[in-house]
Amino acid sequence: MKARIPGQAAGGGQMAMMKKIQEMQEQLEQKQAEIEASSFTASAGGGAVEVTVSGAHEVKEIKMQPDVVDPDDIDMLSDLIIAATNEAMRKADDAMEQAMNAAKGGLGGLGLPF
Repeated sequence: MKARIPGQAAGGGQMAMMKKIQEMQEQLEQKQAEIEASSFTASAGGGAVEVTVSGAHEVKEIKMQPDVVDPDDIDMLSDLIIAATNEAMRKADDAMEQAMNAAKGGLGGLGLPF
């Protein structure tokens, strides 16, 4: 015979945990949508090239200073665009990771696959 804790229905702990997991999942989805709708900007070459991406990793805008456009050195311009784009993507990834960790709260110790 199992002992019962007064004031707690059978399976109540499991139900509370399931509710907590569902709430966390909803928070994760909301945070993900917020991050994906956000913009992240980074520059390279001392501000010569600036790239803005969305949290969904879509390039939204590229700005270049006129003096960085040298027809004899297209490789340098390409490198600056790549560097700024990669840094903006890292910012978006970092924001998503921080938001997901915050939304998970204290559930990390439950051994759940997050």
